[in-house]
Amino acid sequence: MRIACLGGGPAGLYFAISMKLRDRCNDIDLYERNRPDDTFGWGVVFSDRTVENLMQNDAVSGAVIAHEFTHWDDIEVHIHGETVRSSGHGFIGIGRKRLLAILQERARELGVRLHFEHEASPRLEDWADYDLVIAADGANSRIRSAYAEHFGIDVQTRRNKFFWFGTSKVFEAFTFAFEETEAGWVWAHAYRFDAGLSTFIVEMAPDTWARLGLDRMDQPQAIALCERIFAKYLDGQPLMSNAGHLPGPQAWLNFRRIICGRWSYKNLILLGDAAHTAHFSIGSGTKLALEDAIKLAEVLNRPGLSREQALEEYREERNLEVLKLQNSARNSTEWFETLDRYLHFEPIQFAYSLLTRSQRVSHENLRLRDKDWLEGVERWFQSKARGTPVNDPAPPMFAPYELRGMRLANRVVVSPMAMYSAREGTPNDFHLVHYGTRAQGGAGLLYTEMTCVSAEGRISPGCAGMYAPEHVEAWRRIVDFVHGNSNAKFCLQLGHSGPKGSTKVGWEGYDVPLDEGNWPVMAASDVPWSAQNQVPRPMTRADMDRVREEFVAAVRMGLEAGFDMVELHAAHGYLLSSFITPLMNRRTDEYGGSLENRLRFPLEIFQAMREAWPADKPMSVRISATDWMGDDGITPEDAVEIARAFGEAGADLIDVSAGQTWADCRPVYGRMFQTPFADRIRNEARVSAMAVGNIYEADHVNSILAAGRADLVALARPHLVDPMWTLRAAAASNCREVHVPPQYRSGMAQLARNLKREAEAALKA
Repeated sequence: MRIACLGGGPAGLYFAISMKLRDRCNDIDLYERNRPDDTFGWGVVFSDRTVENLMQNDAVSGAVIAHEFTHWDDIEVHIHGETVRSSGHGFIGIGRKRLLAILQERARELGVRLHFEHEASPRLEDWADYDLVIAADGANSRIRSAYAEHFGIDVQTRRNKFFWFGTSKVFEAFTFAFEETEAGWVWAHAYRFDAGLSTFIVEMAPDTWARLGLDRMDQPQAIALCERIFAKYLDGQPLMSNAGHLPGPQAWLNFRRIICGRWSYKNLILLGDAAHTAHFSIGSGTKLALEDAIKLAEVLNRPGLSREQALEEYREERNLEVLKLQNSARNSTEWFETLDRYLHFEPIQFAYSLLTRSQRVSHENLRLRDKDWLEGVERWFQSKARGTPVNDPAPPMFAPYELRGMRLANRVVVSPMAMYSAREGTPNDFHLVHYGTRAQGGAGLLYTEMTCVSAEGRISPGCAGMYAPEHVEAWRRIVDFVHGNSNAKFCLQLGHSGPKGSTKVGWEGYDVPLDEGNWPVMAASDVPWSAQNQVPRPMTRADMDRVREEFVAAVRMGLEAGFDMVELHAAHGYLLSSFITPLMNRRTDEYGGSLENRLRFPLEIFQAMREAWPADKPMSVRISATDWMGDDGITPEDAVEIARAFGEAGADLIDVSAGQTWADCRPVYGRMFQTPFADRIRNEARVSAMAVGNIYEADHVNSILAAGRADLVALARPHLVDPMWTLRAAAASNCREVHVPPQYRSGMAQLARNLKREAEAALKA
């Protein structure tokens, strides 16, 4: 094949090399607009896995690159005058200019023709003599832009400003340095990439950048300012720029996240940053580009594979890897963009939060990297939770937590889950076994399912209630068992189904109306949950008064039944949620319009409940932190205000869920997918928050807690299949900070021994 590679960065060069390795007959020209030794970055960071891929693809260039790598193992975080250092991270770096020289030499050796200082045409017709045209000309690809309508390009410009400097100060650890100026916080990402040079990226929020006057400074002035800010880290060494052709303000960049829906058009193929980008804070852009090049060369040279099939496989496989890294990169980017949330953390927790920001590094992963350091984090967390120094480390999930006069033995929560098994609202033996078993499983806090405050407030005929004397007696039986046979505290979640009521039990059809025997439903407005559900009656003031009194009566019954805590369900499109979300609330009175107005009735309900509930007992509120409908519905910004309003009204905990408020919502699922909302609420509204949503491993729980992203962690489905989830996690970590019923202690001891043997065998393997 005759191939034109447009762009002489790592992507284009390594693709040309990879094609020549597979078939020397491939006729390849590479065109680069700059000179051979021009580059606009400093160092490149790789992982061990990337090096393995390079060695397998081309042992010759791979060996040269590997020989010249600089290795370092530590990360240092400088914040509030303290330095936190952890080890075991295993970084590998090389100068970008040196990497390009190695690849250029190898490409020439294999017969690739390199054309420098050649401005490649962005018109495909000018490349008609070539079978393939490879767009490897970076994030600002001219040829991709010329055919943008064919690639489904999505570009998101991130908010922070950064400048990619170099320095002759050699950093022996990957260094994050955070400095507070009169204009705001400024920080640096610094790492060594050869014997005498380091990368030094300076980053800050755009308002800090403007207040510092960097929008009016030329490059020498900007460099001098950054040298003053970071003088104690640079040891007198200067900062260097290789963006000398740009005016001062233009040398400061905003990262552009690029996603392309399609990676090819006719004979034009996108490669590397032209197809996708990943934020520099996770250091994977060059890795992705090189691995793209390997895969594209492999499929184009595989016998029996048509070009169409090859390009489909190339895009499908590589796009999956890109999306994984972009997801991690988004988490990392947002951490730096919302730095103010974490600046009140103590340095050790701040460092932990930074290290785990992308969710690619977890609690147990840190244990493998630096066991001593992680155990120091655990001792700090336990000491903070207990108010006294702790010598023996224990995972954060086994630290106590206090809400008013209630002390939880640990941070694990059995999330509320609808069982649809009550009769006329009355819980029965199923509920006794269900809740009793899970309480004995070791969790610190147990929630009831949404327990309805009236018959018409039920979701389905099988929903539990708290509106009749027999309900109190049935619940008291269950509460007494929980208190008598475990250390778990028990929370009564109260709610009203509103527009989502009068439907079948879950396994007969989710949110599907009853075939017969329907009861009328009401909501903030006459907006049905979906086209198949009833149109609700808009609530009158009389309706509001009646419902408020039903909630108050249910609270008093909950107290009589012996519950430790009460939660108001104001999420998921039920009655109170229908007031909060603008998608369902179309009212024109004082209960509609602004968020303040839409919160008026839910807050009225909560305040009445709070007055009826003892002052020493805690209350929580479940909210949907987003409607998953963009700016048309509740946004995460709104959720902070909602949480703050309930906190000011006396809520001790915000149970942070999301969605289920609109039938056409567009949720973004994934591991721990709702935790960022809890993080934001906890650290911006400064109220206690509980995370929930696709959290299923002890590692997830410990990572969330130690990073300060939530105070409690609720798990639903994991507790359905394993009521003893918490005890199993305690056995796996050899933690004794959990109550085990005496009847089960021998089994717990045996489980701990078995898990220890399995872990030791895995380490040996």
